Amino acid sequence: MMQSPAIRRRRTRKVAVGPVDIGGGSPVSVQSMTNTDTRDVRATVAQIRQLAKAGCEIVRLAVPDAEAARALKRIRGLTIMPLVADIHFDHRLALAALKAGADKLRINPGNIGSVQKVREVVKAARDRNVPIRIGVNAGSLERNILVKHGRPTAAGMVESALGHVGILERTGFHDIVVSLKGSDVPMTIAACRLFSKRSGYPMHLGITEAGTVFSGALRSAVGIGALLAGGIGDTVRVSLAGDPAEEVRAARIILQSLGLRRFGPTVIACPTCGRCRVDVAGIADAVERGLSRLSFPLTVAVMGCAVNGPGEAREADLGMAGGNREGLLFMKGRIVGRVPEAEMADRLIYEAYRLAGCRQP
Repeated sequence: MMQSPAIRRRRTRKVAVGPVDIGGGSPVSVQSMTNTDTRDVRATVAQIRQLAKAGCEIVRLAVPDAEAARALKRIRGLTIMPLVADIHFDHRLALAALKAGADKLRINPGNIGSVQKVREVVKAARDRNVPIRIGVNAGSLERNILVKHGRPTAAGMVESALGHVGILERTGFHDIVVSLKGSDVPMTIAACRLFSKRSGYPMHLGITEAGTVFSGALRSAVGIGALLAGGIGDTVRVSLAGDPAEEVRAARIILQSLGLRRFGPTVIACPTCGRCRVDVAGIADAVERGLSRLSFPLTVAVMGCAVNGPGEAREADLGMAGGNREGLLFMKGRIVGRVPEAEMADRLIYEAYRLAGCRQP
């Protein structure tokens, strides 16, 4: 496949979330958040396992009360997935989550109580080598910042983030990850770019309240993709109103599209037009489904005509250039045969597994 220029990633401080490193040149990790009631241990563990199967590497859980914190301890014993406890307002919940085995805290130091309470949380996190993510949301900026800036702004978000960072730094704590998120894509991009110029802490990227699975994934791809393409970002969550597994799938596609991670096959297909004489969409869908369990990195092209088809198919690891109810099969740039339309999907799936050296399920 044609090689794209490598993205020069911004160098940040490295922190460890269980076995997963964030920052310091580590691979950009994929996160999601359960939407089950954390107090329902069985349902939450089942969803964590579904997320792991989808490719999630870090999962966040809401811990709104003491019962959820107690449930977190049971959940910790039933999964090896790195767990992030999402805490607001009550520092005792942060302490309980740390005792329960959380691998990371997501808090805003300014809303969990006095400086002494923050110090208690920081000491407990430091004793357990647990990092803290400061999460700044454009929809919940401090009142003094809103008064100063008149409305949520990128500069206001960065001011909030640096203020919270300062609270932790004054306690001598530096295992920090920072996120600046909003539903406004340009403002989120601007805030993250501005923060990245002023701080070396690793950054968690996302567009919050992005929307439904389709529109939210597109808006997230624009925002997260723009930042990653500029070298900013160390871990990502695509926030969608839907199945969290779809968040993982979208995040992996974003990272793979930029060449930052390779999770498995990439299926490319032409958009179709009046020149097509084969069912490109149907063949591509069948190939994508057939390769969904293959982890080997390959580029597979499904093309519909002789204009761009042979060139794209030749540059892919494996490709099919459609003709009149048949296709030319390319492997590593060479034509290796002609395949009837009815057999194109099955043949591409078979050859992909063969190139990967795996047995087709």
